[in-house]
Amino acid sequence: MKAIYWQQASSELAQADPVMAGIVARYVGDTLVSRGDPFATLTRSIVGQQISVKAADSVWSRFVAAVPAITPADVLAAGTELLRGCGLSARKVEYVGDLARHFIDGKIHVTHWSAMSDAEIIAELTAVRGIGVWTAEMFLIFNQLRPDVYPLDDIGLQKAVAVNYCEGQRPARSELARIGERWRPWRSVATWYLWRSLDPLPVDY
Repeated sequence: MKAIYWQQASSELAQADPVMAGIVARYVGDTLVSRGDPFATLTRSIVGQQISVKAADSVWSRFVAAVPAITPADVLAAGTELLRGCGLSARKVEYVGDLARHFIDGKIHVTHWSAMSDAEIIAELTAVRGIGVWTAEMFLIFNQLRPDVYPLDDIGLQKAVAVNYCEGQRPARSELARIGERWRPWRSVATWYLWRSLDPLPVDY
């Protein structure tokens, strides 16, 4: 699923910000695309925490091969021994199990998300062990395609703003927030373009 607002957002960002206009022009035709269902996306984010991309891909491949389907019920039924055998640490097994139980118990309200604010969804997700604010923000950008998420603690965003707006100097958190105000209500889109300014390959999640 593509972000239906992408063309409008890109155009408005380019018109309002000459620096952003230059970045947008380099990636005409590219867009943010949502992949995967919410439970599978969040599970994969937990699996990949604090390990390299290559290691995360390897563990995830074993995980997918071992579990019949990436659903809350199947993940819980898999059991600790099987999940540990896929390469998950004991703590990550606990985290994945807690996520599955939150879905099964109805504590995560996917069907209500369209009527909920970003902050409300972040609060719901961060109640799960192993999911912090940054993970929830990435989920809102890449899975839910929320248009105005601005992940202040993201190192890539901080570096890109430093390079493009601050003569290479990493901005303080307050300054990063101030700079981001110019990109409302499309801060997710601006963040995506800023990531691309550092790496021409599209960011995936």
